[in-house]
Amino acid sequence: MSDETVSPDDKGEGAPPAKNSNSGEATRPPASDPKPPSSGSKGDSSGWRPSYVFLAVVTILNLAADIASKQWIKRYFESSHQLRATRKLEIIKGYANLIYATNKGGAWGILQAENESLRRPFFLVVSVAAIVFIISLYRKLTPGQQALKWGLPLVLGGALGNLIDRIVYGWVIDFIDCFAHKGTFAYTLFAGISALFGGVPSDEIHWPTFNVADIAICVGVGLMAVDMFTSRERKSKTVPQAGPKPVPVSSAPVSSPVSSAPVSSPVSSDLPPADG
Repeated sequence: MSDETVSPDDKGEGAPPAKNSNSGEATRPPASDPKPPSSGSKGDSSGWRPSYVFLAVVTILNLAADIASKQWIKRYFESSHQLRATRKLEIIKGYANLIYATNKGGAWGILQAENESLRRPFFLVVSVAAIVFIISLYRKLTPGQQALKWGLPLVLGGALGNLIDRIVYGWVIDFIDCFAHKGTFAYTLFAGISALFGGVPSDEIHWPTFNVADIAICVGVGLMAVDMFTSRERKSKTVPQAGPKPVPVSSAPVSSPVSSAPVSSPVSSDLPPADG
């Protein structure tokens, strides 16, 4: 009998077979289950979080621009006797003026004629609810939602700007007055929109007066709409396509991974030969 033994490493196996005490046959230890990848592994986007610094910076810049523009227009009109009489400052002849107006209602003067005890609490609650919703939605951002990443801080800054006006004054300061005369493209556009709400076109149509906060809100809502459509497109691309039918698994018995090589006897082969 040969003295040479086969190492487990030479067989390509990680551990020597264990001996079964009952049958004397070699058994192999059960293979350990592979460990699932940890959530913090590289390439896993589950650990990504949106930047709250970015949210704060864009919101504060937007809010500062809105407050500064409102305070400037307020002081400018209150300090000029001529502007106080005409109540307008022409910036684009025949199309746009700066005025000083107060809006106690919402967009397009909604609920402006309602009682103060009903109107003010309503808009305060709506504004606070909108701010909470925007922050909660920002927390759920994914890395691919760039349009929504910019849209939410714009809407948040605009909502805060108008909310501060309602708390301080009880109304919102508006100062951008866009209008169009009959026979122009802008007039045709404004007349069509006015007709949708039951308005009667005149020789000069004015768009509802607005401010910087309103511009930010409109741009932000537009970016949110862009994200909604692009998100649907991304989801449609990730839906698995119908492929060929799976091949049925064969019912043939699977050969045992245990090697069929004869196991060497545990009795040592180094015994001296018998005297003959």
